[in-house]
Amino acid sequence: MKFRLIKKDSSSDARLGILQTGHGEIETPIFMPVATHGAMKPLTPAQITETGAQIILSNTYHLHLQPGEELVKKAGGLHKFMAWNRPVLTDSGGFQVFSLPKKRITEDGVFFKHENTGEEIYLDPAKAISIQQDLGSDIMMAFDECIPYPCDKLYAEQSTKKTIRWLKECQKAWTNDKQSLFGIVQGSVYEDLRIFCAREMRKLDLPGYAIGGVSVGEGLELLKRVVGWTAPHLPEDKPRYLMGVGLPEDIMESVERGVDMFDCVIPTRYARSATLFTRRGKIRVSNKNYKRDFFPIDPSCNCYTCQNFTRAYLHHLFAANEVLSAVLSAIHNITFYLQMMSEIRQAIADNRFMAYKQAFLSDYLSSDKKSLTSTRHSR
Repeated sequence: MKFRLIKKDSSSDARLGILQTGHGEIETPIFMPVATHGAMKPLTPAQITETGAQIILSNTYHLHLQPGEELVKKAGGLHKFMAWNRPVLTDSGGFQVFSLPKKRITEDGVFFKHENTGEEIYLDPAKAISIQQDLGSDIMMAFDECIPYPCDKLYAEQSTKKTIRWLKECQKAWTNDKQSLFGIVQGSVYEDLRIFCAREMRKLDLPGYAIGGVSVGEGLELLKRVVGWTAPHLPEDKPRYLMGVGLPEDIMESVERGVDMFDCVIPTRYARSATLFTRRGKIRVSNKNYKRDFFPIDPSCNCYTCQNFTRAYLHHLFAANEVLSAVLSAIHNITFYLQMMSEIRQAIADNRFMAYKQAFLSDYLSSDKKSLTSTRHSR
């Protein structure tokens, strides 16, 4: 994997780049739709491609439980297994493991129960990398401990040091040079711990770096602080990935602070509950006032849904509990996000990112002021 920094915005830390992988190039800043089990609810790979997605994210923890990495490897790897010929990033499963109610964290790894069978499973850094190498993803994430929020500083310090130690174990277990390993900077909401973790991980000269632990309910203001503390201490010539963060206002603020990559379940999760993104904010198309609304979801959107269907039709689909409601909504939401990222890249290229951000948020938040303090969502 190679990363090329093309341009920096003159009035912010926003960056324009190209990430080259074995399955193609990725233009950054980029949003990565989430296909947790090797499938994106409720879209086919062809539909995902049509939205303009350049890379997707799948999850090591879930694929390890079902169908198992051995089967995926036998099928020719995750790309072939799911018929996706563009880049794939796999999350190590750290967030999922640490969000489980019953787990036992040791200095070397984590014991947890299989969510279906109740069988005890052990996962450590070396095992997490082994699974991801069998899956064959282009980018592998290190196994880390995702620190809860709120958290006292002593626990955060011990956990951060553990994450650094685990990253070194991941690096030792990494043997496939066709895959790239990203470290995950932790440290909760403590500036000195974030800087310490970033500096220690930078010494390992990894292909890329992520900022973790900022999708656990800390809110936008703390998210901005954490990213602002961390990003300046990461290498300028390596990609920077903010994990599990995905409301449009989160992305805008984080791009301003130098982040290149994002992922979140928000677009598809919201789509399944009839919440759709527009330039004027979110709308709940299942509400009765859309029953006779014959406008597209967003008149400025060129997605398949907006070009062919109305809000009234989407309202009908949700009222009738039709599967197509989720399909058409997901197509729109993913396209909305990827179009936003394309506009961000163009604004950076034109050296007008801050003006674009201000104009976008002015329109987007005009009918949804509460979203400034809304809860962040997990990856």
